[in-house]
Amino acid sequence: MTTSTVRSAPSAAEPARRYRWWHAAAVGLAANAVSALPRGFNGDAAFYNDLDTPPGAPPDWLFPPVWAFNNVTTLWSNLRIANLAPGTPGRAPALALEGADWVLFASFSALFFGLRSPALGAAVTVASLGATAGSVVLTAGLDRKATWALSPRLLWLAYASYVATATAARNRDEVLGRTRRR
Repeated sequence: MTTSTVRSAPSAAEPARRYRWWHAAAVGLAANAVSALPRGFNGDAAFYNDLDTPPGAPPDWLFPPVWAFNNVTTLWSNLRIANLAPGTPGRAPALALEGADWVLFASFSALFFGLRSPALGAAVTVASLGATAGSVVLTAGLDRKATWALSPRLLWLAYASYVATATAARNRDEVLGRTRRR
């Protein structure tokens, strides 16, 4: 007696997953590799520690674990949104904002540490906060779990925007020719 298994096609409500975990991992690895080019994965601790930072600025050792967590939750969220049906309203703009945010993430180290520019670092951080806020709004209409997964990044970037803009205002910026305010 022979038994055969018949696989049913995914229903219209449950589209086939086109993107897998390794697709998300590739995005994360690529963004982190580009980010690490100027100063390595931990940036330049001496440069950061020599800056006049505002009250409440985090220690240099906190950035790698926070960003590792943010990247994992962001990639998981991105994967959920990418696997929605291609015609889903809001999917394409949400993915476009996330793509822009990955470019901002990858460029931060080159601008802040590589060029030693607190002002450009602040600009990237604030732009990333805006892209993340837009992503949260768009994702909220698509997938509640994906939205919650972006929330830690949104909170971190709100805090980081305060630190980055205050740091830029307190320090010399060679690229933009700014001098320290007293």
